[in-house]
Parts: sequence; C-alpha cells; structure tokens
Amino acid sequence: MLGAGGILGSAWTAGTLAGLQERIGRPLGELDLVCGTSAGAVLGAALRCGMSVDELLAHQRGSAPADIAPDLDVRNLDVRNLDVRDLPDMRTIERETGDGRPPVPRPWPGSPGLVATALTHPRSVNPVIAASGLLPAGRGRMGALIRLVAALQDRLGVTRDGWVPGAPLWVVAVDYDSGRRVVFGRPGAPASSVGEAVLASCSIPGWFTPQVIDGRRYVDGGVASSTSLGLLARPGAPELDEVYVLAPMASHAYDRPRGPVAGAERAVRCLMTRWLDAEVRAVRARGVRVTVLTPGPADLVAMGGNLMNPRRRERVLDTALRTSGVALDAALDEGLRAA
Repeated sequence: MLGAGGILGSAWTAGTLAGLQERIGRPLGELDLVCGTSAGAVLGAALRCGMSVDELLAHQRGSAPADIAPDLDVRNLDVRNLDVRDLPDMRTIERETGDGRPPVPRPWPGSPGLVATALTHPRSVNPVIAASGLLPAGRGRMGALIRLVAALQDRLGVTRDGWVPGAPLWVVAVDYDSGRRVVFGRPGAPASSVGEAVLASCSIPGWFTPQVIDGRRYVDGGVASSTSLGLLARPGAPELDEVYVLAPMASHAYDRPRGPVAGAERAVRCLMTRWLDAEVRAVRARGVRVTVLTPGPADLVAMGGNLMNPRRRERVLDTALRTSGVALDAALDEGLRAA
C-alpha cells in the first residue's frame, strides 16, 4: 500500500522502496497486489508497468532528459519503443505543480453537488470528503504526469483503453460529485486507462482540475484515506498473508519544528496517523501481518512543512535512503509482535 504525500512523500517513498525491495528479495512490481493512492499511485503504476526501483530513484533525481514534448497529445503518442530515459523527469512534472504553490483557484466551490449531498444526507458522505467539495475549484494540470504513466503502460504493449496485465494494480480516487471512493483496477470499477486513473488519484482538490473519466469527475484518493489500507478490512477483500504500508503522511516519531507551517503540518500528520492506526488494527484483526513504514524525525526535518516543495526533494530522498533500513527493521519487529 503506497500512500499519499505530494512531491516529498513520493521522494521519501522511493527511497524507502529501495530498502524494502532489498529485504523482500524480489521485484516490487511482481507482488500479489500493488495499491497506490495519490503520489503512491504514480509509484505503484510505475512499478507495475515495469519500472525498476533503481529507475525510480534516477527519475526522482531528475537525471532523465524530458524528451517528450510538453504539447504532445498522449492519445496519439506512439511510445512503445521509448526507454525510461525518454520519459518526463521530476523537474518537468514539478513545473506543473506550481513550484510548491497551487495556481490561483477559481472563485467558486469545487463541488457544490457534493456539499449539497452532504447537507441533505449527512451520514452518506465522509465529512473530510464533504469538506473537500468546499475548496475552490483548482486550475492546475499535470500533462507530464499522464505522459509518464501512459508511456510506461505502453512499455508493456498495453493500449490506453486497457489496464496492466498480471497481478492487480489498484489506483484509488474519489468521485467528486458523489463522494464515493473508487478503486480503479478492481473488478467492477469504471473503465479507465492507467494514466487516467493515476491522474485522478493525484488531483488534489483546490489545487488541480478534477480528472474526468467517462463523464465523472474524480479527485485525489487521499481525501478518503492517506493509504487506503482500510480497503483490505472490508468484505470481499483479497486474502493476503502480509501487507507492507508506506505512509508518507503519517509518523510515529516526530521532530520539533519551529515554524508555524511545519507545526500545522505535524498536527495534521498526528490526525492522519490516528486514522492509519485504526485501519491497521482493522486489517490485523483479519489475521493479516501488517508492516507500517512512516517518516521519522530526520525525514520530517528534511521535509519541512510543505510536502509539495520541490526544492527539498533530493534532500528527502537522500535522507530516506539513509533512514529506511533502520526504520524497516523496527517496523518488521513491530509487525511480528502484533501478529
């Protein structure tokens, strides 16, 4: 389960994946299930589409030239023979995020219909999801991101109207008009390409324009849950013996930030951690061994208070590469004790 966390959460997750793959001893894209939410959806789709952890790390460092022109129409782009070095790099993607600041939003709520549903049927919509409908309509777009995932998907010879073959890839988003969580790639989910689903999962309300798939608007799956781990506690969930959760927006050990922005972020992080802990308990109650990895104090110092700040990306990546080994050992021990 690869969780939400913006640009810096993606960098931390990529660094942590390196340590995780070393301990698992097999390519992470070959695991029985890969589930990604928001930033985690990008990494999960990349792994499932054949991108190695080493390639992910190189991509995070921005070493790959952005040889795909920014105005290309991905619907007509023949990228089956492209090497990963030809894909949009992180710097190209970051330029579309507003350099750590959102574009000025439109002066009206993002989803009046969602707000109306929450008011008339208050028990039918998660309050956090309902609140996202009050955020102003976002203007940001992420063309480079969908080009990246579309190119990776074509690497496997899959058309954009299909999905990746093999073991399941779940990409979590939220229907912005009904408030319903949608898991693309799961049986019964709306038809979508991987690129469209990933873009939907990353469309932060108030920041990015919702992704439209088959006439429905979708936004960031992190609005419902930062990791979507709770999906594995529901009836009909796949039978798994062991689950690894990488949660960039939660922490069980903190730094002591001085700035008000970082202080506010840590307060939100504490709330996210409590929600994650409840999901962990629910999944463990089914007899599943759950190992949770979260940023520690050194990682939080590297992150600062804005998870969309691209200037800290390589610092976060380097810190995660140093800290992930010890953190993983501790998480594995805790998972064994809880089993």
